[in-house]
Amino acid sequence: MSQGIKRARLLFVCVENAGRSQMAEAFARRKGFEAESAGTMPAMTVNPAVVEAMAEKAFNFSLKRPKMLTMGMIDKAGLVIAMGCSVEKVCPRPMLERMNKKLVDWNLEDPKGKPLPKVRRIRNEIEKRVEELAQSAS
Repeated sequence: MSQGIKRARLLFVCVENAGRSQMAEAFARRKGFEAESAGTMPAMTVNPAVVEAMAEKAFNFSLKRPKMLTMGMIDKAGLVIAMGCSVEKVCPRPMLERMNKKLVDWNLEDPKGKPLPKVRRIRNEIEKRVEELAQSAS
């Protein structure tokens, strides 16, 4: 990937926007990317284990709330990164059609219902992938 990635707005998508996509957005913003996250069927709250795991990396997720994916978010994004939650099965067809040209799937395990040590491993993998994006963009 090129420097165009660094200037492109990143959109991290999963079903509930309660874990993986929230972590990815936070790490991407810390690396200087313009980024947001959203879900196709947002949960009411961010996963408490994710809040705890991200606090260990100096992120305050206590006020974060899952957001609904919109066409506007997709249109503004230069790259859409699915977290591995089969967005093609839950996303409305018009949204999926708009995403397909700029969609990458990271195929990450869902932290929902997992113990903190497992959530940490998922968090660390997300951080590593965002770091790789940042390195490829410089």
